Amino acid sequence: MKPIQQKFIAENVASIQEEIEAAAQKTGRRGRDICLIAVTKYVDVDLTQMVLESGCRHLGESRPQQLWEKASALSSQEPNWHMIGHLQRNKVRRTLPSLSCIHSIDSLRLLASLDEECRRQGKEIEGLLEVNVSGDVSKTGMTEDDAKLLLDRRSEYPQVKLTGVMGMASRSGSLSTAQQEFSSLREIRDRLQSHGGADVKLDELSMGMSHDFAQAIAEGATMVRIGSRLFQGLARP
Repeated sequence: MKPIQQKFIAENVASIQEEIEAAAQKTGRRGRDICLIAVTKYVDVDLTQMVLESGCRHLGESRPQQLWEKASALSSQEPNWHMIGHLQRNKVRRTLPSLSCIHSIDSLRLLASLDEECRRQGKEIEGLLEVNVSGDVSKTGMTEDDAKLLLDRRSEYPQVKLTGVMGMASRSGSLSTAQQEFSSLREIRDRLQSHGGADVKLDELSMGMSHDFAQAIAEGATMVRIGSRLFQGLARP
């Protein structure tokens, strides 16, 4: 069973990378300029291992407990772990040692907690400001004004390197709506960059998932978070 599963995942990864390359070329970029973050939140350690073996070195989790389990099991392979879901402050201490990047900084309190724990552990971390661009009240993320207030206080939390913005399109919208929302997120990022000044470099745009990553790339995404497409056609236990 495992060789068959590995074959499906490898083929899916190759197909996704081809689509990323094609979408990137339409914007005058290269596929290698866009980071594929393989979202493994719905699969077990064995399938996550297969994703790694298919060449995906950046893995995304939205639940801290699952990240802890997989990071421990796969530590020898040193993947780059991305926290893409909401992180409660009481889980920062245990989560931080495994993380390369947190995409979901959505409050000043979380930023402060991350900075404090980074100091305690003697490390720095890359962080993205999560903005609720769709206006969906069920989604996490800040308003643009809240993100500006957070940027105004960034110097108080130097262990967290703010490098970009993350957002999600509406769940029920069309691909056209998604692209409009991705365009809005890019414009928000640009305004936040101007607000922050020359010492702020919000180069990263984390947006786009399995069904809409081509539209996200068209609007400037530098990171795409892809989960279900990795396991398409795969019989999972």
